[in-house]
Amino acid sequence: MIHPDILKYNAEQAEADQTICIRLAQHISESLPEAENKLWHAHPVWFIDHNPIVGYSKLKDSVRLLFWSGQSFDEPGLYTEGKFKAAEIRYKELGQICEQDLDRWLDKARDIQWDYKNIVKRKGILARLK
Repeated sequence: MIHPDILKYNAEQAEADQTICIRLAQHISESLPEAENKLWHAHPVWFIDHNPIVGYSKLKDSVRLLFWSGQSFDEPGLYTEGKFKAAEIRYKELGQICEQDLDRWLDKARDIQWDYKNIVKRKGILARLK
C-alpha cells in the first residue's frame, strides 16, 4: 500500500511529472512489498528495516529516482549521486522508464544495502549490511 502522503505528493506534481511519479510509486511498491514507504525529507522513500533503499524527487527539469546503495549495483544507466553510495537516474517523460531495468535495480536494492540508518552513529562511515 502506498502511503497517503506519497499519493498527495504525486498529485501535486505537474501532469507529465505526475505520471512518472505515479508509475514509480506503483512499481516500487509492487516490487518491494515488504518495504515501508513514507515521505522522508519531503520526498517519497521506501525503507527496509528502517534503512532507506529507494526514493524519488521532483527536480527542476526531471524526476530523479535514487537508490541509496546504487553505486554498488554495477549497473549502466545509474549515475553517481553525492559522496556516499547513492546512484540515480532522471526521467523527463514516462516513456523513458524501462521496467526491466527498474525490476533489476529494485532486486539489487533489496539485496545490496549499505547502512544509512546508522550513518550518524558511525560519524559518516557507511558499513555494508548485505
